Amino acid sequence: MSSKRLRDYGFTIGKLPTGQLNCITDVPGVSVGQVTLHEDRPDACVRTGVTAILPHPGDWFREKTVAAAHVINGFGKTTGLIQVDELGVIESPIMLTNTFGVPAVTEGTLRYMLEQDDGIGDRDGSLNVVTGECNDSLLNDMRGLHVRPEHAMEAIRQGREAMGTRRRVSEGAVGAGTGMVCFGYKGGIGTSSRQVEVDGVVYHFGVLVLTNFGNGEDLTILGKPVGESLRAKPEEARDNDGSIIIVVGTDLPMDARQLKRIAKRAGFGLARTGSIAHHGSGDIVIAFSNGNRIPHTSASGTLELRVVREDGRLISECFRAVAEATEEAIYNSLFMAETTMGREGRTIAALPVEEVLALLGR
Repeated sequence: MSSKRLRDYGFTIGKLPTGQLNCITDVPGVSVGQVTLHEDRPDACVRTGVTAILPHPGDWFREKTVAAAHVINGFGKTTGLIQVDELGVIESPIMLTNTFGVPAVTEGTLRYMLEQDDGIGDRDGSLNVVTGECNDSLLNDMRGLHVRPEHAMEAIRQGREAMGTRRRVSEGAVGAGTGMVCFGYKGGIGTSSRQVEVDGVVYHFGVLVLTNFGNGEDLTILGKPVGESLRAKPEEARDNDGSIIIVVGTDLPMDARQLKRIAKRAGFGLARTGSIAHHGSGDIVIAFSNGNRIPHTSASGTLELRVVREDGRLISECFRAVAEATEEAIYNSLFMAETTMGREGRTIAALPVEEVLALLGR
């Protein structure tokens, strides 16, 4: 297992500066909690988990974050994105897990928030929980439904405990990424961030990815087609094309329309790594700004948002930030993952880091 990210070997990814930790938690107020399920039972091999991205330290239902979603390819089983697209807000943590874990994680998130607020589902309306997924059945006994509501609740609790601690998010085969495969090598959770200066104030764009996509020969790193040259051949996917969930957070005040444009640019970072968004892939981007919080009780149409000015050069820098951070987050998910043995004795090797570095010309 590599304990280093690609940048730690002296490589620069893109042009913009990273945040202090180079992860999504560089966005002030954002925290991440993860539960990893890695068990060998007599009747099942469990390689899965839950990742929770908390958009701010307050009450997510009472103080909604402005948000948008973009579907690059729609072979996915998410919850909540229809309402996000309609209303332009998120009112829950953003939850990630495996495909068959979506109902349990959604229930666990709902249970957690019901415990915090007795108005939800009664006098104050229903709750829209956002959950994304990738299919980890190559390594995990997904049919066993091992992810339970309490795992989602624990991931949220861990995210709460991490608030304000300035800890880097664990990457690779952890949380929702425990059983994921990327370009035929072990993938999972990756994260990165960029800074953008607006009128003398530094704002952050943070990206967290759940990587489970790509053919090994397509792997491209820093513009070099390393996948076709690697001697250590990857495990190629059987008959599914994999998926990726990309979560983008920022403290720059933006409205839902602007965030929709931001979300689309994550696809450029994804493409730089060699993805073509295969026919059977679920490639989905969820973007939010905690620079604007919408009170639950606000009358429709009466709230004025703070919005970054529509300056072409500035907005383009924001696009660059998201593309760069997405690209680097995907690399980090590969570099930080370890070789994992899973269901039916399958072993997915970690990225052969030394071979990759030689091909990059270290």
